[in-house]
Amino acid sequence: MIEGMGQLPFILLLFVVVYFFMIAPQMKRAKKEKKFSAEMKKGDKIITKSGLHGKILELHDSDGTCIIETMSGKVKFERSAISMELSTKLNTPAK
Repeated sequence: MIEGMGQLPFILLLFVVVYFFMIAPQMKRAKKEKKFSAEMKKGDKIITKSGLHGKILELHDSDGTCIIETMSGKVKFERSAISMELSTKLNTPAK
C-alpha cells in the first residue's frame, strides 16, 4: 500500500501540468474567438482562414453566417471561417 502512495503525487503533478499547458490556454483561446465573433460588425475588413480578403456587408445571427464583399463579388461565409488573428491585425490602426 505504501508503494502505491508514491505514484499519487506524480499523477497529480502530471494533471496540473496538462491543465496549465493544454486545457487552460485552449479555453482562453475559445473565449477570445467567441468574443471576436460577437464583436464583428458591418464594414469590418476581414481575412478568412482560407486567405480570402473582404469587407463584411451583412451579419446573420440566426444561422451564424455573414456576407462578405470581395473584389470579385459577394460571398456567404460562416463566422467561424473568419481568421481572428489576421482580421484583428488588419483592423488595428497604424502607429
